[in-house]
Amino acid sequence: MLSRPIIKTPNPIDIYVGRRIRMRRVWNDMTQTTLADAIGVTFQQVQKYEKGTNRVGASRLNEIAAALGVPPSYFFEEMSGHQDDTSDKPNPNKELTEFLSSEEGLALNRAFARIRDMRVRRRFASLVETLAAQG
Repeated sequence: MLSRPIIKTPNPIDIYVGRRIRMRRVWNDMTQTTLADAIGVTFQQVQKYEKGTNRVGASRLNEIAAALGVPPSYFFEEMSGHQDDTSDKPNPNKELTEFLSSEEGLALNRAFARIRDMRVRRRFASLVETLAAQG
């Protein structure tokens, strides 16, 4: 009898932490290679951490936090208990984290944060909502 290889799926917490690592790294305009050099691993290892395919140990998470200028608790912020990706309940934190983990989301967030006029901000938000409703 041939046994099938067990395909491990990443734990939702590992995925969440990985997304937070990526979000903060990109926010800091840091490459995976730069972060990898700062914590003494390869950029491929950083990729695996960010995807959640490899778990980040406590000491490594502490090193990542120091390299990114945040406390280790940052990687668990806004996480409400054990969130399962298969849950039918909407999770706004997951949606926000996914959005801010994307290049477009970060670019949009940065640009929006530089708009000081509240009327312009409201108009911009209204424009985006209108465009989303049409799509």
